[in-house]
Amino acid sequence: MPLLEISVVPVGTGQPSFSSSVTDAVRTIERRGLNYQITPTATVIEGDLEELMEVAKEIHQNALGRAASRVITNITIDDRIDKDISLQQQVETVKQSLNDGAVPELRMPMS
Repeated sequence: MPLLEISVVPVGTGQPSFSSSVTDAVRTIERRGLNYQITPTATVIEGDLEELMEVAKEIHQNALGRAASRVITNITIDDRIDKDISLQQQVETVKQSLNDGAVPELRMPMS
C-alpha cells in the first residue's frame, strides 16, 4: 500500500508555529479513516494512491483557506509494486535492523 508524506507550511501568517495547520490536517486524515503517523517535520499517511492524492489536495486547500493566503506543500510518495508496505512494517524493519546490529543506533546528544 502506498505511503504519502506531506508537510504544509503556511507563509506570511506572522506566527512561527503552524501546529494548528497540522491539527487540521490530522483531523482531515482521521475523518477519512486512514492510518497515519505524525513526525516532527511531516505526516505520513497510508492508503491507496487515489485516496492519498485526494486527502493531500484537501489538506492543501484547507490550509490555504484557513491558515494563510499562501502555503507551500511538499509531498513524497513511497509506492512499491513488488510487495505490500505499511507504516508499521517500515518502522519495524528499521527497529529489527537496529536490534540485529545491521544499522548503527542513532544517539541524540544530551543537552
